[in-house]
Amino acid sequence: MEISYQSTRGGEAGVTASQAILKGLAADGGLFMPSFIPKLDKSMKEFSLMTYQETAYEVMKLFLTDYTEAELKSCIAKAYDSKFDTEEIAPLSKANGAYYLELYHGSTIAFKDMALSILPHLMTTSAKKNKVNNKIVILAATSGDTGKAAMAGFAEVEGTEIIVFYPKDGVSPVQELQMVTQKGDNTHVAAIHGNFDDAQTGVKKIFGDKAFAELLEEKGYQLSSANSINIGRLVPQIVYYVYAYAKLLSSEEIKEGEEINVTVPTGNFGNILAAYFAKLMGTPIKNLICASNENKVLFDFFQTGTYDRNRDFILTTSPSMDILISSNLERLIYLSTGCDGVANADLMNSLGENGNYSVNGEMKEKMNGFIGGFASEAENKAVIKKLFEDTGYLIDTHTGVASAVYNKYKEETKDETKTVIASTASPYKFSRSVLEAMEGDQETEDEFQIIDHLSNVSGVSVPQAVEEIRTAVVRHTTVCDADQMKEAVLNFLD
Repeated sequence: MEISYQSTRGGEAGVTASQAILKGLAADGGLFMPSFIPKLDKSMKEFSLMTYQETAYEVMKLFLTDYTEAELKSCIAKAYDSKFDTEEIAPLSKANGAYYLELYHGSTIAFKDMALSILPHLMTTSAKKNKVNNKIVILAATSGDTGKAAMAGFAEVEGTEIIVFYPKDGVSPVQELQMVTQKGDNTHVAAIHGNFDDAQTGVKKIFGDKAFAELLEEKGYQLSSANSINIGRLVPQIVYYVYAYAKLLSSEEIKEGEEINVTVPTGNFGNILAAYFAKLMGTPIKNLICASNENKVLFDFFQTGTYDRNRDFILTTSPSMDILISSNLERLIYLSTGCDGVANADLMNSLGENGNYSVNGEMKEKMNGFIGGFASEAENKAVIKKLFEDTGYLIDTHTGVASAVYNKYKEETKDETKTVIASTASPYKFSRSVLEAMEGDQETEDEFQIIDHLSNVSGVSVPQAVEEIRTAVVRHTTVCDADQMKEAVLNFLD
């Protein structure tokens, strides 16, 4: 059945999947949502016999209904290939009673690879389908991982330019090095003075500037997004939750129909929203445990029903979650209003103007199954150290937040439901923080000395993605203020 897409704020409807992917953001500032959430048309038993690529096709075909079978299968084959260091693409590792879904086996060692490996192919296919002659300019704000994964995906892709903004002091040294050494004549990076929310707000402002869009059009460009606001990012993320359940079934860790819980370290809310979509499609998921760090705006929201970004922004050792405006939450809010674009737009206007909004009891009821938790910096460190000492399994600081929150949830509720924890990055992406969790403060400023020591201590080999940046040349040096982002875009394109 054909699915169309509409804006969460009511201004656009009847948009095809390929058009929604090309646009990225709706003209009224809303996010594109499918006209309905389709049900899986294969049983979990059937999924348990499939490869990752086969699972991806069966899930994505239900949302991307204007792509032909050949087009979609071609995109999937190009995305999930030898860029990943394991044939499984997203393997599960069992440690201390939980199942860690390792989403970091792609070329930039973070979960963003799972969707950003396929987005360039979906987008260029969309451009052909919609007879777009302009060059597509991908504009992205990043808290560390999206930027590198998007640039790696779009580097040298014909007909595209990619521009990434990141907070100068808000990413790890490895994340920054991965971005500033990125090759490709069509890749551009700028550090901004400010935090991720400043970068994200700046990008959204550029998307909403009609005069700027007209100026770019005259120059032969049109904007699109690689952030998780793009439905082409969200749909591929649903796949790995279906795949994880099927793998647990095939390895006889669960029985058919048995419900699981999913715990996700959460910043912009896209990754956990994908798990919710998997649940709505028929994957037997009971609770979605939303794990926050000390920037616990989502924890407070699920506790109180009030979303309030008026608070201090805290820099933590899990920087990809240092976010106070969780863009993808808007999609859940929209669903909870019964897909009422006007009601949702009112709430989002309140967020823009006052920095907060509150949902009513009926809306809160529709979010049943979401459970908020948060972990302090001390709890995060403790769980990384203990898990490694007890099991030899090494996790990064974002997965550490999820693990700590899951442990607290289990202790408080006595819920023994088998649980998948989304493991979102390689420990080597945040090597200093991981090593300091295990051994205490490190004196050396040399990041690669830290990396080598972590490898010696843990016995986990250094990924190729990290080895590559050891001697890579810095190619991107632009730094600007948040209010200069538009000028930076023009400079890059000129």
